[in-house]
Amino acid sequence: MKKDKKEHNSENECEQASENNENLTEEIEAAAEKIDREAEALKAENAKLKDDYLRAYAELENTKKRCAAEMEKNSKYAVSSFAKEILSVADNLHRALAAAEELSGSEKKGVELTESELSKVLAKFGVTRMEPMGKVFDPAFHQVVQEVEDKSKPAGTVVAELQTGYMINDRILREAMVIVSR
Repeated sequence: MKKDKKEHNSENECEQASENNENLTEEIEAAAEKIDREAEALKAENAKLKDDYLRAYAELENTKKRCAAEMEKNSKYAVSSFAKEILSVADNLHRALAAAEELSGSEKKGVELTESELSKVLAKFGVTRMEPMGKVFDPAFHQVVQEVEDKSKPAGTVVAELQTGYMINDRILREAMVIVSR
């Protein structure tokens, strides 16, 4: 009987060990599934963070490019307001030269040199004079003040310039006031 009891205890111990093994296997499998879920969640979070980083980096690069373009534009056209104001001086010097045809050489020469120096300074900052004479009227560059009959020129041709137009780099600083043929 003792032998039977020992065998019975051995069997119970084996069954219990088997159950423990099954429980441990289930726990291990549950832990492995939990680890797999956490790993997937971390991979998804990593992918999201990587995407966010790439988007932020691209936005930063775009901002750098926009700022550089804005700085270039600002430096290129920074003198626009000042140049627009100084154009009246250029107009007055041009009128003085037109009126100075009967003046002596030295008086006229001084006005010519002053106008020439002003033109050089304006050109240094990208301000150039428009030459509309003989060209077809363009509303982007010219302001029509008057139309005159002129059979020798096609309609819409600039026949006279009343006020000089100016450009600053590739922009209009002031439109030319012109008379066009009809």
